[in-house]
Amino acid sequence: MRLTGKTAIVTGGASGFGAGIVRKFVAEGARVMVVDINEAAAADLAQDLGQSTLACGCDVANGASVGAMAARAIAEMGGVDILVNNAGITHLPKPMETVTEEEFDRVFMVNCKSVYLTAQALVGHMKGRGGAILNVASTAGLSPRPNLNWYNASKGWMITATKTMAVELAPHGLRVNALCPVAGETPLLASFMGEDTPEMRAKFLSTIPLGRFSTPQDMGNAACFLCSDEASMLTGVAMEVDGGRCI
Repeated sequence: MRLTGKTAIVTGGASGFGAGIVRKFVAEGARVMVVDINEAAAADLAQDLGQSTLACGCDVANGASVGAMAARAIAEMGGVDILVNNAGITHLPKPMETVTEEEFDRVFMVNCKSVYLTAQALVGHMKGRGGAILNVASTAGLSPRPNLNWYNASKGWMITATKTMAVELAPHGLRVNALCPVAGETPLLASFMGEDTPEMRAKFLSTIPLGRFSTPQDMGNAACFLCSDEASMLTGVAMEVDGGRCI
C-alpha cells in the first residue's frame, strides 16, 4: 500500500497504459481521478474500481477543459498529490513531409501542450503540498524510428520538459519524472506499426531484447514506484520500460 492517503490524477486513464496505472494506484491505496476524453470509458473504469476512483471527461489540449478538471479534482479529492500526464496520440507511420498540418498540430497539442496546461492548472496548488508529477514519454524520444518523425519529436520534447520541470520544481518539494515505454498492447499499437499483422508484430518484437511488448501492468508498476516515497531521491529521470529496446 505504497500510495495510501495519496490522491492522483491520471490523464488518458480510461484505457491502455493509463488504465494500468490507475489500477495499480488504486491497488496501492490511492484515490484516483480517471481523466479521459472518452468520459463514458472513464466512468466504466471508475465504476469497476469502486469508491477509490472518480471519472472526469476532459480534453487535455483545451485550457478551459483542463482548468475545470483540475478545479474539480482539488474540490472533490481535497487536493492533488500525484499528476500523471499519460494522454497521448500519434500520427500514422509516413514520410515526415506527408504528415498534414492538422495531424502535426493534434500530436503536439495532445502530447506537449497538455503538459503545459496541466502544469498551469495544478503546479501552483502542488507547490504547497509536495508530491510527484509523472510524464509518459516514449522510447521514440530516445531512439527514434523513421516515419514517426513528429511523434518522436513530441516525445523528445516531453523528456526535456520533464528534466527542466524537475530542476525548477525541486526547491518546492515536487519531483518530476518520465516513463519511456516501448509500444505495448494499447489502442495505439496498430497506429505505431501501420498495420497490425503477425508479420509486423514479429518484426517489431525482434527489436526488443526481452521479446515482448510493454504491458499496462509494467507501466503501472513503474509509475507506482516513481510516484511513491520509495523514489524520494529520483527526479528528472526518464526511465526506460522497454525490455532493452534502447540498448
